[in-house]
Amino acid sequence: MKEIELFTDGSCRPNPGPGGWAYILKYGDVEKEDYGGEQESTNNRMELTAVIRGLSAVKQPCIVHLYSDSEYVVEGIKRWMHNWALNGWKKNGDLWKEIYKLCKIHDVRPVWVQSHNGHIYNERCDRLAKAATWT
Repeated sequence: MKEIELFTDGSCRPNPGPGGWAYILKYGDVEKEDYGGEQESTNNRMELTAVIRGLSAVKQPCIVHLYSDSEYVVEGIKRWMHNWALNGWKKNGDLWKEIYKLCKIHDVRPVWVQSHNGHIYNERCDRLAKAATWT
């Protein structure tokens, strides 16, 4: 099974308010990025949207090393999502349901990265998400 890297970020200014999301997929030397925004959202919804858009762009089942500066995303996938699926979806359930479906296709391995700490792809996603916030 192929292994790829997925870097994601979301932004909202103010929170709630206009939001932006971004992802970068990396497989060897090949990179693909995308970003977009919503007129009214929250930071958490934009973080989740970035994950959904990134995972949806992967065309075949893969091992996906997902890098995010959102503990909500990382811990949600690692620890909380399975219980939410059994016990009823809470806040942002529409987005979590989609992530849950995508995690059944791909072997998603979330990794938390500290934001604004010089991580090149996290910084790039941050810039893209912030730029998309104003669109």
